[in-house]
Amino acid sequence: MTASIAHFDRLELNFSPKPWAFADARRAGIDAHFAALKREKPALWNGRVLLLHEQASEGGVFRGSYLETDFASFAAWRDWGRPAAGVNDCFGAAAVMASDGACLLGVMGAHTINAGRVYFPCGTPDPSDIVAGKVDLNLNVRRELKEETGLDANEFQAEPGWTTVTIGLLIAHIKVLRATDTAVHLRERILGHLAREKQPELADIRIVRGAADFDAAMPDFVTGFLGDIYR
Repeated sequence: MTASIAHFDRLELNFSPKPWAFADARRAGIDAHFAALKREKPALWNGRVLLLHEQASEGGVFRGSYLETDFASFAAWRDWGRPAAGVNDCFGAAAVMASDGACLLGVMGAHTINAGRVYFPCGTPDPSDIVAGKVDLNLNVRRELKEETGLDANEFQAEPGWTTVTIGLLIAHIKVLRATDTAVHLRERILGHLAREKQPELADIRIVRGAADFDAAMPDFVTGFLGDIYR
C-alpha cells in the first residue's frame, strides 16, 4: 500500500469517548486472540488505548477525535488486517536525526508484541496523554522517547509541525528531533540506557543513513518517511 506524506503545522485532537462496535461484536474472538498472545508473550498487558474515530484536515491543521478501548481489542483489529471498523490507528513517533544526517531506530525486544520490528520511538496513545479533554501527541512522543531510549526531548531541536504518513487506516504523526550529537554517540548513549533497564523495550539501535539501510523489519510508514528524507 502506498504511503501518503503531508506536513501539518499543528494537531487538534479531542478525546470524545464512544462505544466501539467492533470490540463489542467480536469480544469472544478478541479475548481468545489475546489469550493466545499472552501465552506467547506473558509480559503483554491489556491496558487502555486510544483510537481515532473521526478526522479532518484543512489549512495545515489535522483535527480528530479519539475513543478509548482495551489493548486486546486494538491488537486483534491490527492483527486481523485493520478491517474497516470506524477507527484509525493514529499515533505519534519521534524521528531522531543525528548531526551527521543519520536517523536512529529501535529494534523491538523479544518480549514485546512487535518483537524484531524496527521502529521510531513511538506508542499507541493512552489515557495518560489526555490533558483537559485533548489528546496530546507531543506529550506522548516525549514520554515514549524517554522510556524507550533514555533520551530527553529537551536536548533536541524539534522541527515545527508534524510530518504525517498515512497508509490505509494507519496515521503516523512524526516529530523530527534534530541532535547535536553524531549517530554513533547517540547509539552508545541509548545502549547504555538499555543495559541499565531490567526489561528494556528495545533490543538494539539501528543507524540508518539512506535507502541501503532499509530492511523488511521496518514497517511501511518508517520506510515511507525515510524514503522521503533520503530521496
